[in-house]
Amino acid sequence: MKQFLFSLVAALMLAGCGSSTSTVAKKNNVVVHLDLVNITEDKVAVSVTPPTLTEAEIVYHLPKIIPGTYSVDDYGKMVEQFKAYDAQGKELPVQALSTNSWQIKEAQKLAKVTYLVNDTFDSERGGGFGGGIFSPAGTNINAGKNFMINQHGFVGYFEGKKDINYELKITHPDSMFGATSLLDTDASATSDVFIAERYNELVDNPIMYGKPDFTSFQVDGMDILFSVYSPNAKHSAAVLSPAIEKMIRAQKKFLGPVNNNKKYTILLYLSETDKPDARGFGALEHNTSTTVVFPEMMPAEALGKQLIDVVSHEFFHIVTPLGVHSHEIHYFDFNNPKMSQHLWMYEGVTEYFANLFQVNQGLISEDDFYKRMANKISEAKRMNDTMPFTEMSQNVLTEPYKSQYLNVYSKGALIGMCIDIIIREKSNGTRGILDLMQKLTEKYGPSRPFLDAELFDEVTAMTYPEVGTFLRTHVSGSTPIDYASYFAKMGVGKGKIQKPENVLFLKRTPCITANSNKEIVVRNDTELSPFMQGIGLKADDIITGIDGKSYTMDAIGPLMDAVQKWKENDSVTLTVTRGGKPLTLNGKVVFSYVENEGYITLDPSKNQLKTSWLKG
Repeated sequence: MKQFLFSLVAALMLAGCGSSTSTVAKKNNVVVHLDLVNITEDKVAVSVTPPTLTEAEIVYHLPKIIPGTYSVDDYGKMVEQFKAYDAQGKELPVQALSTNSWQIKEAQKLAKVTYLVNDTFDSERGGGFGGGIFSPAGTNINAGKNFMINQHGFVGYFEGKKDINYELKITHPDSMFGATSLLDTDASATSDVFIAERYNELVDNPIMYGKPDFTSFQVDGMDILFSVYSPNAKHSAAVLSPAIEKMIRAQKKFLGPVNNNKKYTILLYLSETDKPDARGFGALEHNTSTTVVFPEMMPAEALGKQLIDVVSHEFFHIVTPLGVHSHEIHYFDFNNPKMSQHLWMYEGVTEYFANLFQVNQGLISEDDFYKRMANKISEAKRMNDTMPFTEMSQNVLTEPYKSQYLNVYSKGALIGMCIDIIIREKSNGTRGILDLMQKLTEKYGPSRPFLDAELFDEVTAMTYPEVGTFLRTHVSGSTPIDYASYFAKMGVGKGKIQKPENVLFLKRTPCITANSNKEIVVRNDTELSPFMQGIGLKADDIITGIDGKSYTMDAIGPLMDAVQKWKENDSVTLTVTRGGKPLTLNGKVVFSYVENEGYITLDPSKNQLKTSWLKG
């Protein structure tokens, strides 16, 4: 087998060296070929033709870390049989310097580098955040079925040559479609050719190959491509697409002039959790796309809800750090990274937008928004609330800062909320944090990075002195935030809320249980809810269906989702088994109510200001 693998790699190398004209024509490019047809032992053969080199030695790197993950992943560990050849096919001396780096001797003779790549999905355990490579940043090789091409897992760069053009050629079965925001310049059904101006651009554009299952639509001049891989065809782009389209239309309306992307691609990979497969569920942002991984077993409705929350967060990254970022991000060093101080903005403001836009555009209620922010306050208080956020951000790859990373989605979002509230209050509701991000985008944008040490001064100059004081006290400083004082600025505070209870519960106690056959049974040891009594349910009744749809305890999730959508006085039909005989019960929805503590309007005189915050 080793001999066969060597022969395959050598054959690819020799085939690529056969045309000296092509090599000369591309001497200022890096030309990469991925072979998705001839897969051996679940590995992809990669060949890389360098630009013209004059150095005696050159180092080829695969990334140690990539932007957006904030973890050391060592993609070079997935590489085997790394070899270098001259134009005659003679092997050149290579020395492995580290897991991710190979030094090539006699580099002025170098005609091609070849190696094999293993995928990460098959070897996952925890799927990121301490358990391995985060799946949306990983790779999949499933011959003839699916390839998740996160470029950083397959393609590297020659030291000092990241800023020259890359030409990526991918040969693939004609039954497979490659979904990406890159433009395919090859009309062939079995070959795609993509051009990137530099390595960072190539890495920023993932590609997912599989049987075509995609939808496309346009939103305010932006072309959206939504591609789905569902190994057992449980889900499809057609079914999931309406929720995605509704979400992006709302996001574009919320953003207004902040974003002017022309294309955006969403790649959804659905994992088989009973097999060696992706385990890290979530998403990873790119300038014009996002990769998403979720378990295929999720019900369609639950998956749709998760997509809205997760993909909306990634989409808002087009504002920051993709649109506004520091030198550390713009000139990212994939192998010796220097991290920026401003995760509060890159991840925190992004997460805040992902929640604010939903209440702004009517996708969630005001109460739902408060509840989400309250949950983030609880989560943030479980973390180190006195660790300066800028210090954590700059040192996020090492402990004790690394274990605080997840706070970017909690306290980071709350920092964004507080800044928004300050700006709203000082401007009498005419401006907010979205206005600030628009001004930063106009001054900097994707191609002009800011200096880390100067951002606070820039933000203060664009807003108010109070924003600068907040940043230095609570973001670079160690003082915890009094969130109640910021809610109070909008007339909001904690109070008692009467909430309708699930009609199958009474005083937070379930009135149903399961028998040995996993049937849904009305309990005989507790008082029944007003709805259950009113419709005529009795102890030990077996509930077999609701409104014509059958349910068992195995499908209790979908049943609860259906029940939660009911409104007072809705007509409902239940089918039950009582004493071994089928029975149909008809009635109206009646709620009981429970008292919860939550955020409510306490000062109506500030309603106009609050409305500008949530709806402006």
